[in-house]
Amino acid sequence: MGTPIDYIYENELQLQPSFKGELGVPGRFGYRGELTVTSTKIIIKHAIVISNADEALLFAAELEDFANFEASFECYKKILTPNTLVTLFVGNLLSNVVFEYKGVTVYAFALDESSVWNELVDYADLDKKELKRMSAEDKLDNLYDGIKNANLYVEKKTYEEACALKMS
Repeated sequence: MGTPIDYIYENELQLQPSFKGELGVPGRFGYRGELTVTSTKIIIKHAIVISNADEALLFAAELEDFANFEASFECYKKILTPNTLVTLFVGNLLSNVVFEYKGVTVYAFALDESSVWNELVDYADLDKKELKRMSAEDKLDNLYDGIKNANLYVEKKTYEEACALKMS
């Protein structure tokens, strides 16, 4: 396997990519677009993946239904490590939560009529006007640098407790 971005393409998981390539920081790669989950019809919306040559550094996306988490995780587990910052924005969660799943820390946020990009920019406390002036590569580098240093204040729960936050 090449980079985690190569994994996405080798397994034909990309859908409507708007960016794929090297970023401004040497050794960093990025992807923006939709993703799919193999053997299902799950679409992971507004995905942002930033990686180095070996692992995903950031995996952020929108899941419409928290029930799709396990299938999505299984599909992408080869590129996720304990170092990956996984931030999911979920349409049917009652509240924000952080939990550990198979050794990977997952931040799951209730999504209410926004986008993954806008939410991450807010959490990273970035200036949207400055971002507009940047190249796609620089935007992703700045987003990652900002979000990895952000304080994501959410209540820590077990995966089972997180599942209980799913709206019926």
